[in-house]
Amino acid sequence: MITLFQQLKSFFALIALAISCSSAFSSPAEPSTQQPSYYGTLEPFASEAIYFLLLDRFVDGDPTNNQEKQGGNHPTWDQKLMGPNGEEANVGYLGGDFKGVIDNLDYIKDMGFTAIWTTPIMDNPDENFTGGEPIEFGGSFKDGGKTGYHGYWMDNFFVEDEHWVSKDIDFETYAAALHDKELKVVFDIVANHGTPSFTMPNDQPKFGEIYDAHWNLVADHQNLAPSDLDPENPLHQFFHSTEDILQLSNVDESNPAVVEYFVNAYKSWIEKGADAIRIDTIRHVPHRFWKTFTDQIRSTYPGFFMFGESYVYDANFIAQHTLPKNGAVSVLDFPGREAMVKVFEDPEVGYEELESYLHLTHGPYTNPYDLVTFYDNHDMARINTTTEGYIDANNWLFTARGIPCLYYGSESAFMKGAVEHEGNRNYFGQDRIEEAKQHPIHTALHRIANVRKELISLQRGLQVNERLEGQQAVFYRVYQHKGITQTALVMLNKCDKPATIEVTKFLQAGAWRNVETNETIDVTTSSGLKSEIAPHSFSIWVNEDPIHQTDLINKLQYAMKHL
Repeated sequence: MITLFQQLKSFFALIALAISCSSAFSSPAEPSTQQPSYYGTLEPFASEAIYFLLLDRFVDGDPTNNQEKQGGNHPTWDQKLMGPNGEEANVGYLGGDFKGVIDNLDYIKDMGFTAIWTTPIMDNPDENFTGGEPIEFGGSFKDGGKTGYHGYWMDNFFVEDEHWVSKDIDFETYAAALHDKELKVVFDIVANHGTPSFTMPNDQPKFGEIYDAHWNLVADHQNLAPSDLDPENPLHQFFHSTEDILQLSNVDESNPAVVEYFVNAYKSWIEKGADAIRIDTIRHVPHRFWKTFTDQIRSTYPGFFMFGESYVYDANFIAQHTLPKNGAVSVLDFPGREAMVKVFEDPEVGYEELESYLHLTHGPYTNPYDLVTFYDNHDMARINTTTEGYIDANNWLFTARGIPCLYYGSESAFMKGAVEHEGNRNYFGQDRIEEAKQHPIHTALHRIANVRKELISLQRGLQVNERLEGQQAVFYRVYQHKGITQTALVMLNKCDKPATIEVTKFLQAGAWRNVETNETIDVTTSSGLKSEIAPHSFSIWVNEDPIHQTDLINKLQYAMKHL
């Protein structure tokens, strides 16, 4: 008797034979026309260019929110620091707000930027800090007499500070205004500290305190030194019993309530319109916290882009934050900043000094193309260079690998060379914006940043260096993926004289178009591409044929394999 199992076995055998015969007699498959993929990154945020500003120091768009009488005996408005020769810095509020940024969105966008990063916008204390050592002009690592104008002394991580909002403008309105202009919102966060919290002669309101979204007190340092905190006191359990940065509270990231607080707070801002997160002082919190934090953020917002400030000029150190096991957080490229300052502050230093920080292959980063590149910011001396040096720096910043970020005022050499308490964070204002529009640095920045905005190859393409030496940099940026191919040939000249640059290496035959003039050169296998480049300028040519040049293919395949 034939069993049911045997019947089924015969049935499936007949099906397999039919499939086999059908395959044997069907037409052979068409050869694939899919081009191999070459790219530095597919991260969507890599297409952005960031303008970074201190909200209080940009533009006072609404004087009615300045809170000029705030603080009483410990005032917060216009707290000057005077230098020996009449120089001036300030550690009080000076009026910048959401409206000041909104009023100048066209100015920022016209320069070629696609994202705006402001300092934190959450609530800060309403007095100047009476503890610590008094700050003075040119001083550092002292918080006495300072206010929270910079935004990093948060007491309530759910609520906007009153200095930024207007009657009809809150953060959500601000974010919507940026989105209407096709600009992204980069939201600055802190998770390792709150306010200065001890050494005050008398405990001050909000200092050392943390509130929830409904203004319920959830933590209070109570003006006690960290070693004097009581682990049994619920109000002390948000904090470590050891010091970290000056008198700032040292938040205990191992406490699940702390994790929950920060996740809920920062998710609320994403819900209101934040498009990416910049993490302050990321290295002061263990990797395990960031892994938990980023997993929870991305569980609601998949692929959400974050980058951190790990203030160390060591690629191997800062690269640890980028590893998936540590949260896959990109970072500000501090080694790149160090190299750029060296090259663009000194006309005699050549482009070859920039090559090592790129880490185009065999580097420590998960992906070097996702790093945020910059040459100065609010925590360090502004670059101290000539007008030409700024132009050269920006030409490199907006064509080399990474996501470019420019500090407000650098479009007009504002306070060049100044450190934090010597004018690095001085008020910019509407008058300086109008003046900046005519500045040669601004003109050149508008030129190069808008070229990058239009070319996917400069945003996400692999970088292949043809030469980085002396006063000339020549390199390719290659993007080929899912039917889009674009190769940009970048030539930079940081010399005071015109340069004629001829390229043959890795150059494939075909039509190459100058991105600014639309001039087209037909390159053959035996010819090169020659271009005349003005002093402190660039020439960029684009080819959109599928990659077929053998040496270039070998280089690209190696780069893809060893990113």
